[in-house]
Formats: sequence, structure tokens, C-alpha cells
Amino acid sequence: MEIVNYIKESYRELTEEVTWVSFAEAQKSMVVVAIFTIIFALAVFVTDKTFQSFLDKFFSFFN
Repeated sequence: MEIVNYIKESYRELTEEVTWVSFAEAQKSMVVVAIFTIIFALAVFVTDKTFQSFLDKFFSFFN
């Protein structure tokens, strides 16, 4: 039953030996990640719209 032993040891390690961050620190990290994600999404959006506009103007010359 190596699998059962592995699961038991994994659970024990997670509950007894892992040092978890505090809730406040986790919240701060989450806010930083959320802000970065929003900024990155806006940058991708602006880049996409810029290329779309450029390509629309480029292909309008051929019509």
C-alpha cells in the first residue's frame, strides 16, 4: 500500500511541516497579483486594438 502511505505522509507534511503565510500577507499578495493582471490585460487590449486599427487601414488600401 505505497500509495496510501504516500497520501498519509503528504497530508502529515502539509499539516505539520509546511510554513503557511499569514492571511494578511496572502491578501496583500493577492492585491498585487490582481493589479498586475488588470494592467497586463489593459496593455494587451491596447496593443490588440492598435494592431487591428493598423491592419484595417493597411488592407483598406487594397479595396
